[in-house]
Order: sequence, then structure tokens, then C-alpha cells
Amino acid sequence: MTALTNRRVAFLVEDGYEDLECWYPKIRLEEEEATTVVASRSTGMYESKHGYPIEANYSAKDLEPSALDGVVIPGGTGSPDKLRRSGEVTDFVKEMDQKNKMVAMICHAGWVPISAGILNGKKATAFEAIKDDLVNAGVNYVDESVVVDDNLISSRHPGDLPEFLRAIIDYLS
Repeated sequence: MTALTNRRVAFLVEDGYEDLECWYPKIRLEEEEATTVVASRSTGMYESKHGYPIEANYSAKDLEPSALDGVVIPGGTGSPDKLRRSGEVTDFVKEMDQKNKMVAMICHAGWVPISAGILNGKKATAFEAIKDDLVNAGVNYVDESVVVDDNLISSRHPGDLPEFLRAIIDYLS
């Protein structure tokens, strides 16, 4: 039995998600025997930036935060921008944060927690293009490969995935 055998982690995707920022964490967590589920605004197939589809078997409204240990929000300019427009998605992310469950975001994914209203006073990082959005949401922005602030784990881009996953696995262990 590995450290993550009893852990359940949701992934939030939409069309335009960044392939590596979804598949690398999903596969890596499954290697540690965590259970992963994929959700979106509604169930169905979603296309990545580079043509790797993924199926969302859950809508955000069907996810039960008390049955999950964390959520990973991959970047990609299209996916987070679509996700943040859904009250059901932002309500789910807000409830995960309120229950002190892991909220992990990478690249442009910071837009979703911004819209959920959970970043004020937090320390975080993201792709430099959304730095101003984070700062305007009350974030203490740090330009580092991974930033952990309580239950919030953030990284800048796919090049940071090894550090991002180490932080996620450490948090869930």
C-alpha cells in the first residue's frame, strides 16, 4: 500500500486544457494509487490544446467535497477561462477550500480560484501573464516553481510539473 491509496483527487477540465498539466499529475497520482476523477461544467469529452481528449464523468455540481482530498486545476488559456464562468465550478472550489482540502493550480488555472474568491491574502504563483490578476485578487505573488500556502499549491507552467507533483504528493501523504 502506498501513501495515497485512500486518497481521491478531482481534476477540473474544459476544452483547451493544457495536456501535460492534466495528464502528468493524473497519471503520477494514479501511480501512487490515488483515485482520480475528472469533472467539468457538464459530463462529456473535452479536447486539450494538443488533441488529447479526456472524459469528464462528473459535473462539478455532482462532486462531493467531503468525499475528496483535493482538486487539481490544469491550465491552458481556454479551460480555466471557461471553468471560472460556472458558478457550480467556483462553488465547488470554494467549498474545497473552506473544508481545507487541497486546491492545486498551475499556469492559467489561477483564474478559477480567483473567481471562487479564495485567494485574498494567500501566497501563490502562476504563469506570468496572469500575475496582475492574482495580485488584484489579493495574492502575494511569488515567482517560484512551486508555492505551498496551507492547502493551496501553485506552479507556473509545465516545466514546473516535477516540483508541483512532489508538493501535491507530500501534501496528500
